[in-house]
Amino acid sequence: TLDLTSRKAPCFVKFLEMEKMVNIQAEINEVQPFLLSVTIVSTLQFYFIGKKYEILQDMNRHLEAVLKEKKALRKRLIKPRCQESLPIEATFHKYVVELLTEAVTFIEKLESHLQTVRSIPQIPNIMKNMDTALTKTEMLVMELEELAEQILKWRELQKEVYSD
Repeated sequence: TLDLTSRKAPCFVKFLEMEKMVNIQAEINEVQPFLLSVTIVSTLQFYFIGKKYEILQDMNRHLEAVLKEKKALRKRLIKPRCQESLPIEATFHKYVVELLTEAVTFIEKLESHLQTVRSIPQIPNIMKNMDTALTKTEMLVMELEELAEQILKWRELQKEVYSD
């Protein structure tokens, strides 16, 4: 009962409260850098987790697209093509084979055909050049004929000179 009836001095009560507050403040100061580092680390983790999530989502969409294409391709390969095309009577098979051969030949020569079509606007210039070359060739032929005649005459003269 004496302990219950006795009062503590008010100055000591304040001192104990101040001591508790200082201890709590010290604990806060110790824990605060740790909490800050934990907060930074968790924020960075969430950021990188978000980035990884986006990358995984992109990969998932790509794989789903590939899977869809794979299914469509598999369906197309399994499905017989002859049911979609027009039936050809047996008597015309020979002509179809010939047509396919000509189509392959045409495709092989397509580049040269395209070059020919591209050269059509240049045909008038080419024709002028060919006319000029033909004229020059005719002139050279005439000169050659004259030269051949002169050589033959000279030869005849030489024969006559040696025979005399």
